[in-house]
Amino acid sequence: MSGRPGAFGPSGEGNWRFTAPTAAPSVPGLRHAVRELLERRPARVPEEVLQGALLILSELVTNAVQHAALLSPDLAVEVSLGGGWLRVAVEDGHPYRPKALEAEPFREHTGGRGLLLVKALTAEAGGRCDVEQTDTGGKVVWAALPLHLPAAGAGESGSR
Repeated sequence: MSGRPGAFGPSGEGNWRFTAPTAAPSVPGLRHAVRELLERRPARVPEEVLQGALLILSELVTNAVQHAALLSPDLAVEVSLGGGWLRVAVEDGHPYRPKALEAEPFREHTGGRGLLLVKALTAEAGGRCDVEQTDTGGKVVWAALPLHLPAAGAGESGSR
């Protein structure tokens, strides 16, 4: 695994990129590298946000390993902190755009439920996730979480 850890800006913001083989051992290795990076940040990422981001990262890297390895021997992880958001993204060279991020959470799907979990965790935190095509024909699957999670019950109306 190679990384470009870089330095934090004065506010702890920045962008970092790690590359690794599209293979199962990359999942814990990348999770550890991102955890270490975020724990070095001058202002701590709230634990709930950190745990959610690491779970999302694990799901996205696992998905790339399971579905993209044949056409994409390497993958890249990008971590961005800025403007009150933490964004994790996984890029691979496979052109297939997963449909799970567009699906209803409890409809039947073939395969695993990793991307449905990513979608649910992201929505619960008040964030966003999506898939974008790259200029080279691959894709980037990303999730962005606000550094300050919505208060419990936010968005619920009145008494019942």
